[in-house]
Amino acid sequence: MKYLVTGAAGFLGSNLCARLLAEGHQVIGLDNLHSGRQVNVDWLASMSGFTFVRHDVIEPFDIACDVLCNLACPASPPHYQEEPVNTAKTAVIGTLHALENAARHNAVLLQASTSEIYGDPLVHPQPETYWGNVNTLGPRACYDEGKRMGETLCSDFTRLGKVDARIIRIFNTYGPRMRGDDGRVVTNFIVQSLSGKPLTISGDGSQTRSFCYVDDLIEGLLRVIALGSNPGPVNLGNPVEFTMLELAAEVQRLTGSRLPLVRMPLPADDPKQRKPDISKAERILGWRPKVELSEGLSRTIDYFRRQA
Repeated sequence: MKYLVTGAAGFLGSNLCARLLAEGHQVIGLDNLHSGRQVNVDWLASMSGFTFVRHDVIEPFDIACDVLCNLACPASPPHYQEEPVNTAKTAVIGTLHALENAARHNAVLLQASTSEIYGDPLVHPQPETYWGNVNTLGPRACYDEGKRMGETLCSDFTRLGKVDARIIRIFNTYGPRMRGDDGRVVTNFIVQSLSGKPLTISGDGSQTRSFCYVDDLIEGLLRVIALGSNPGPVNLGNPVEFTMLELAAEVQRLTGSRLPLVRMPLPADDPKQRKPDISKAERILGWRPKVELSEGLSRTIDYFRRQA
């Protein structure tokens, strides 16, 4: 099959492209290299069946494909807050252009949405039926609301019979080919430890996240595409919950760091708890993450050590 992957030079995009190429598909990667990295494109270009197109999804595009995986959008808080208007345009206008391209070529569209659409949740764990608790005026709203609007567009195109647009809500994924400066807690802790610096903890460290290794996430994503019909939004993430203090302790154990933790203020609108209800994914996909946190962190730490 011919896949078009927007955001192909990013962390998730490059891992997805590699998996598709390994399965023998033809892959066209689209990226403007704003937050994606050239090294990821170079790595993919060494594999048979990959074509790269440098393009910003805010501008229309017309590329034939059987499946369009729309992953284009800065996803780390420091990056998307640095240029909030561009983030919102990428999430909304970029998704509109992806849907229009899929409609022209009768392609299935896979929309990479996010757990951020749930905001700072008042329901725990978060099922797909939960509508969320988002501050529309806060510094994270450009991404949160942009992704929520992206889901609306996908739902409307599907309802109107224009595109079979399938939505996955991704929870805290990590693994090789993450950017060391992306500002996410896993990369922060690993880079700080490997650089001989103390780990910085926001708040008291009791806030929780659920960390899903990238290979598990991509397996779930492909199972959503393979379904015979559109299942509606599907949470993809690891339901095992860790506090930031527990995560820090595990990174320190694996890297041999002995430096004391440094406390920092909590960022604005930072969710206190984040844990997916994956009962729908288990039921319709037969999917559940397999990689334990210690194993996934070890693989990710090895990747960053090789980059040093």
